[in-house]
Amino acid sequence: MTIPTRGETYSKLMEYLRHAQEEAATMAHLSNANDERENAKAWLMVSENFKKMQHTLTILATKGLQ
Repeated sequence: MTIPTRGETYSKLMEYLRHAQEEAATMAHLSNANDERENAKAWLMVSENFKKMQHTLTILATKGLQ
């Protein structure tokens, strides 16, 4: 078993967040297609928050990996 590195862990986190963001965007699209406007807006907000989290994580990793 190898010891995890910061870079590997960052990569995993970014991948998980990207997948979560994509799935939330899909949920927004599906809700919108079913005329569930309020749910669609909520899922879109979740998707956008995942994007913000990715940005924050990138800033933290940039500072920590220097």
